[in-house]
Amino acid sequence: MVWRAFLFDVDGTLAETERDAHRVAFNQAFKEHNLDWYWDEMLYGKLLNVTGGKERMHHYIHEFTDIDPNQENWNDLIKQIHKTKTDYYVSLLNEGLVPLRPGVKRLLEEARNEGLRLAIATTTTPDNVIALLENSLGKHSVEWFEVIAAGDVVKAKKPAPDIYQWVLNQMALKPNECLALEDSENGLRAATQAGIPTLITVNDYTQHQDFNEALLVVSHLGEKTNPSYQYENGEWNPIGTIDISFLQQLKKEKCI
Repeated sequence: MVWRAFLFDVDGTLAETERDAHRVAFNQAFKEHNLDWYWDEMLYGKLLNVTGGKERMHHYIHEFTDIDPNQENWNDLIKQIHKTKTDYYVSLLNEGLVPLRPGVKRLLEEARNEGLRLAIATTTTPDNVIALLENSLGKHSVEWFEVIAAGDVVKAKKPAPDIYQWVLNQMALKPNECLALEDSENGLRAATQAGIPTLITVNDYTQHQDFNEALLVVSHLGEKTNPSYQYENGEWNPIGTIDISFLQQLKKEKCI
């Protein structure tokens, strides 16, 4: 049996968007809405434990401010801030400031050439996904993905499995026919609760999280001149590039 589909997370997996794009856009939006909030890199790392931008702001209000959200219509204001933030984020992408992570474009192209089905499963908004794809892979790259599950397509966001279950239903696939590619513990929990084997590509914000349930943990997908490293038994060891052949062999060895 072989993988039939790859299901990609976006932020932190396709590209390092969190620290230098989403965080920057949030701060610009706060300023535009005359708020004195500022999310530095360390604080933002803590806030990433909450998935979803609007949910992240709600959490920040409750945990880091003295604001009583019941005194004013904060739900509407948060929606307005989030829209402003999305506009700033898309502008950053349009300027070409957020490249794909090593090996992402290569693996996507290999998958397409070998007839594997592709999908997106993310908590970020559809506009963010489309902007990232078009600015990094070309205008028609959205068409590479059979399903783009993004934003509020399901009510419960990661680590709930709902987004992955929705994708499986849309594609009429079984969990063990798919490989999820994620970067965080929340993403891993969402995929594994849906029964989907998961490859983790860590980043600075997630490298110390718990990935014991992952099928494989690597530094990134790798290029010929920039090999990937696998984390196993407390050590990082070089493994070259993560390609289709490697992943199909991994599935066979793990009897998935």
